[in-house]
Amino acid sequence: MALPADRTPVIIGVGDIIDRPADPALAREPLQLMADAVLAADVDAGGGFLHRIDSIDVINLVSWRYDRVAQRLVERLGIVPARAVYGLVGGETPTTKIHEAALRIMNGNSLVAVVTGGEAANAVSKAKAAGIELPWTPPAAKVENPIIGSEHVTPLAVRHGIMSPVHVYPLYENATIAEWGLTPAEALAESGMAYQAISEIAASNPYAWGQKAFSAAEITAATPDNRMIAWPYTKRMVANNTVNQAGAVLMTTLALAREAGIAEDRIIHIHGGAAAAEPMDYLARDQYDHSVAQDAVLDQAMRIARDGFDRVELYSCFPTVPKMARRTLGLAADMPFSVTGGLSFAGAGLNCYMLQSTCAMVRSLRDRPAAQALLYGQGGYVTKHHALVIGCDAADPAGLMLPKDVQEAAEAARAAVPAPALDYAGPATIETFSVVYDRDGAPSHGSIIGLTPARERVFARIDMGDAGFVARLLSLDETPVGLGGTVSVGEDGLQAWAG
Repeated sequence: MALPADRTPVIIGVGDIIDRPADPALAREPLQLMADAVLAADVDAGGGFLHRIDSIDVINLVSWRYDRVAQRLVERLGIVPARAVYGLVGGETPTTKIHEAALRIMNGNSLVAVVTGGEAANAVSKAKAAGIELPWTPPAAKVENPIIGSEHVTPLAVRHGIMSPVHVYPLYENATIAEWGLTPAEALAESGMAYQAISEIAASNPYAWGQKAFSAAEITAATPDNRMIAWPYTKRMVANNTVNQAGAVLMTTLALAREAGIAEDRIIHIHGGAAAAEPMDYLARDQYDHSVAQDAVLDQAMRIARDGFDRVELYSCFPTVPKMARRTLGLAADMPFSVTGGLSFAGAGLNCYMLQSTCAMVRSLRDRPAAQALLYGQGGYVTKHHALVIGCDAADPAGLMLPKDVQEAAEAARAAVPAPALDYAGPATIETFSVVYDRDGAPSHGSIIGLTPARERVFARIDMGDAGFVARLLSLDETPVGLGGTVSVGEDGLQAWAG
């Protein structure tokens, strides 16, 4: 049974914009980048859809302080959609908003919808360095939908200095190394080969910010131009958000697409997806060797696809994310996990990567038709997850009608969360750890998440003056996860670890 054509959601147009003026004063502001992306998506669809847009979602942006973001954009486009919404922060939000737009179309609540987002952080950074005042829309005194730090990190995390994504993702990287029975060297080699493959994809993607291929060694080895950020991640293993880029995805019904004369081989069907999340506080999670939220959304994506995915785009802010996802999906180790080029190389605005990845996937499917492909986005600190299945084949209505929210499945799979023991002193074992480096490439600070003999959780700072113990944490030969140590409580009330 198929959905009626007038209720079948399809992608008909995509638009990518990349802006590289030699003079940052000539750079386009984010509003203009997004407007240009929407116009490009309309052209890609054959034109004539712009003034029929009844729903627009704008991905959260951070490089310029606007108010009334969605309203300013539609005014710039000269359109009056019934619905214009500016989103919250999250790398998964493009996937989410495309999925939600598809459901509105399926339910008869929208006819033509667009999701867009863009950033100009590169221009802002260069202008600041050059002392140039950008001739853009004056910044607002009060930004709309800002990043709110207290939603993502706790005061305890701030006191430890383990509070940003680059500090937290190593907790998963280092835990998975032990869980998968690898040495750190083997895990690093896996990351290097996977990232080498996606850098090669970025090198051939005309919409990528970085278009240079790197070898695995050039990616994983710490050098003056590729400094260590947080063990074991170098600069080329983390996301690059300092770009001037925008993207847009235009959707409508299959009936309207056909009425407009769009060729069937340019129409991409939306098959369904799923969303789930982990607790915001990373200390309140059950473990760090996988994510039950990630597993739940990918499990539903596999149920929708049935015969698997011809190609995938796995969110790649840090290597641990696609490595965990690849194992859940059962993908071969040598299967590229991106058609875009990855966040480290293709780059993207802070929350926009999956929008530009959708554009890349649509082009890929038009060039090499396939029944189904996967778009998996993630936001926060391994926190929010959203998978979306698209493809050239008509969607099975059963997939689109599955509940988008699979949080219940995630919670059913969640193990007991260790009780916090933040005033504990005594023996403990390492559950995972994070070591952060300074800009000179030297380890600056770090913390261990550990378990007491009663399986309660401690959070202890590492004594960076203990060179022998720090070297053991950073060894490539053997994981330190599972090693014993002693926890004490300092005068500042924070726990400290002695190896």
